[in-house]
Amino acid sequence: MDWMNLIGIVAGICTTAAFVPQVLMVWRTRSARDISLAMYAIFVLGITLWLVYGVMARALPVILANGATLLLAGAVLVMKLHFDARRPPMGPAA
Repeated sequence: MDWMNLIGIVAGICTTAAFVPQVLMVWRTRSARDISLAMYAIFVLGITLWLVYGVMARALPVILANGATLLLAGAVLVMKLHFDARRPPMGPAA
């Protein structure tokens, strides 16, 4: 393996691993109240496009990193939608 691919794989591991604490926190607390729906929706779209790019370019580090990140960020997005739908609406402040 050449240095460029090794650097790409290590970078992908770091940026992907950064999502693990967020996924675990949302799962454990069953709350995604403070997470921006718009940010995660746009981010998941961007990661999907990077994954498509990686497949088209046959760039293994891009494919691996974005495939794993898509799973993690997608999980947060799905939990955000699910937990927010189950949360009772907030009424006016008393």
